Amino acid sequence: MDLPLGERRRRLVDTLADARPPVHVTPATDSPDLARRWFEEFEGAGLDGVIAKPLELPYQPNKRVLFKLKHERTADCVVAGFRWHKSGPVVGSLLLGLYDDKGVLQHVGVSASFTMKRRAELLDELGPYRMDGFAGHPWEGWARQTEDTADRLPGAVNRWSGGRSHAWEPLRPELVVEVAYDGMEGDRFRHTARFRRWRTDRTPASCGYDQLEVPVAYDFDEIFTDPNPAA
Repeated sequence: MDLPLGERRRRLVDTLADARPPVHVTPATDSPDLARRWFEEFEGAGLDGVIAKPLELPYQPNKRVLFKLKHERTADCVVAGFRWHKSGPVVGSLLLGLYDDKGVLQHVGVSASFTMKRRAELLDELGPYRMDGFAGHPWEGWARQTEDTADRLPGAVNRWSGGRSHAWEPLRPELVVEVAYDGMEGDRFRHTARFRRWRTDRTPASCGYDQLEVPVAYDFDEIFTDPNPAA
C-alpha cells in the first residue's frame, strides 16, 4: 500500500501477464494524446469517459484520489411531468421527453439534484402547466403501468425501489428545458440529467432525437487487448 501507483501498476501487469479472458488488465497510459483518443473512442463502447490517477500516490483506502473525466453534452427536452420530493410538497424531479421520428413523445429520463430553494421555485414555475388529470396527456396510459410492464415509464412500479412511490404529476408538454447528460443507454439518458436553463425560444415539437450526438461504435473487447498500449 505504501508503493506509488506507478510501481503497483507495473507489478499488476507483470503478475497478470499470462491472464486470459475473462480476466483482463484495464489499459492505462501516460500519453495525453492516447488518453484523448480513448476518451473519444471508448464512448462508442458504452463507457462514460476515462479516469486519471497521479502516478506518485500510495494506495489510500476510502479516499477519492482520482479524477473522473466524463463526457457532457446538452439536449433540449420537453418537460411533461414531475415527481414530488420525498421531504414534502416541492419538486423532486422533472420528467423529460423527446419526440421520435413518428412524432411520439418518448420518456428519456429525469432531471433532479436541485437545492430545496430551487425545488420550491420550480413548483411555482410549473404551476401554469399542471393538469387536473392524465386525460389528453401524451403519457396518459402510463398511469396504469404495473410491475410486469416491459417498458420503464414514468409512474411504473419499480421492482428495485423497495416500495418507493414513483407517482408523478402530469404537465402540459409545452415547456422546454436544456439539460446536460453524460451519454445514452438505448433511447434514454444513462444517468440523471442536469438542469441548465429554460429554453423559451424553442418549441416542444422541435425537441427530437435528431439533436443528439451519436458516438462512433467501438468494439468493447478491443479495449482490453493490451494493458500498456503505445501512443
